[in-house]
Amino acid sequence: MSQRALIPRPLTAAAFAPFGDVLSVADAIPKSINYGHTMRYDTGAALSLDAQNGRPGISIFRATPLANPIKITLMERHPLSSQAFFPLSKHPFLVVVAPKGDLDPAKICTFLATPDQGVNYHPGVWHHYLLALNGISDFLVVDRLGDGENCDEVHLPEPLVVEIPQ
Repeated sequence: MSQRALIPRPLTAAAFAPFGDVLSVADAIPKSINYGHTMRYDTGAALSLDAQNGRPGISIFRATPLANPIKITLMERHPLSSQAFFPLSKHPFLVVVAPKGDLDPAKICTFLATPDQGVNYHPGVWHHYLLALNGISDFLVVDRLGDGENCDEVHLPEPLVVEIPQ
């Protein structure tokens, strides 16, 4: 059986809505604060971090790019919480997701995020771990800290392949 190729599409709020929220100033309404010296951009992201006595956590993850073409061999989900990622580096990154419920490899899709976009996965949404592109990249991560099983992993029966144009 041949490997299924995934073609990344641009990350937009409308296209990503079934999986979570896009974090970007482009989609937010600015509000002037701090006596006009700062603009605040509320993203409207729906955070969900308190299931089973969980608490919000802020971390920095450092991701190393995989070889191109990227082979997708597993997916994960966090049933108890949302998980938000915002790049701190000036590199794009790849977002690989599938809808909540039982993982259906045929429903896995990919998005290409620009360096000024982040994502917030809703609880239970399947996703691949961070896929940095073009260089080692840091991400600000907001997710759940606490007890309880909050990470399910599923290995795919056949790898999927994503070719990133250079």
